[in-house]
Amino acid sequence: MNLHEYQGKEILNSFGVRIQRGIVASNQKDAVDAAKQLTTETGTSWYVVKAQIHAGGRGKGGGVKLAKSLEEVETISNDIIGMMLKTPQTPAEGKLVNQVLIAEDVYYPGDSEPEEYYMSVLLNRATGRNMIMYSTEGGMDIEAVAEETPHLIFTEEIDPTMGLLPFQARKIAFNLGLSGGAFKEMVKFVSALYTAYVKSDSSLFEINPVLKTSDDKILAVDAKVTLDENALFRHKDYAELRDLREENPIEVEAKAAGLNYVDLDGNVGCMVNGAGLAMGTMDLIKQAGGDPANFLDVGGTADAQRVETAFGIILKDPNVKAILVNIFGGIVRCDRVAQGVVDAYKNMGDKINVPIICRLQGTNAKEAKELIDNSGMEIISATEFQEAADKVQEVLAS
Repeated sequence: MNLHEYQGKEILNSFGVRIQRGIVASNQKDAVDAAKQLTTETGTSWYVVKAQIHAGGRGKGGGVKLAKSLEEVETISNDIIGMMLKTPQTPAEGKLVNQVLIAEDVYYPGDSEPEEYYMSVLLNRATGRNMIMYSTEGGMDIEAVAEETPHLIFTEEIDPTMGLLPFQARKIAFNLGLSGGAFKEMVKFVSALYTAYVKSDSSLFEINPVLKTSDDKILAVDAKVTLDENALFRHKDYAELRDLREENPIEVEAKAAGLNYVDLDGNVGCMVNGAGLAMGTMDLIKQAGGDPANFLDVGGTADAQRVETAFGIILKDPNVKAILVNIFGGIVRCDRVAQGVVDAYKNMGDKINVPIICRLQGTNAKEAKELIDNSGMEIISATEFQEAADKVQEVLAS
């Protein structure tokens, strides 16, 4: 589950990670009030207005701007709130900005120049260990740094039985070229960051940039946080942070219906039971010359209501030109699934305007095929994988 920057920073702060302080606002008045409050609490007279969407690259898209007065806060927040912000990580049409974060200016003058670093905590799936990735090249696209100057990216893996050890935190601060007070501050920052990652059951913390201020403080200027949804039962307060406005509305609807659905860019809708079979079905569609429009696992039950709901969700995608139903009758009998498909088709009537290929294999597969063939519905039945692939190819070519 992705979080907004301000939400991620709240979690970091709760574990002792120093952050760039800010207040979220959803309109001009609240933005100005937030700026006034920040001035009272921090003494800042400049403010950073940041669009809050689930995507990186906001600055390049015009979603992060510096305001040097309350008047500019009002003007800039008015420009950003309500805009369709386009970044390399958003859909082509962009994402609607519903709120902004008014943050304190932390690039103030002092005895030394501010410096930016990159730091993230994530799971290294190759080794099964958590890993801290960091670089002196903060504020830049880490992908570009990895491609052009890979020697500037460091990693530190953590033994899960030991946790982050003090020497590892010191090693990170040393590799970033720090000394004196900044070195000590970075050691504290890294230790607190890793503790926050583990105790919040996150799957990703990405801080870009981590800032060394002119007076040697170390703080998180940005925060990209992804929580592990499988652990949300331990964090009821985190579950409430979900912003459904930022998620695909079809996926939200499917989740509410108890369906495992992922929206894709293809032209053939899939309705399958079991994640493994669903992946195989997507390969089947590709081999047949099509592209899967979705991943949809209906689970172990496929009655008429569930099938009808699944059809309705698939057909919300205007790119779908055909639907392939691929069910293995193990727990559920094929004839019951077939009856569910037929009943759903009857109930939906004219709403189904694309060909449906239905491949049922397993318990009572023969009876299921007969039921579909004799239903009078425009459903194309199949029993073998290759046969289903051929049917998909035929309907796409017609």
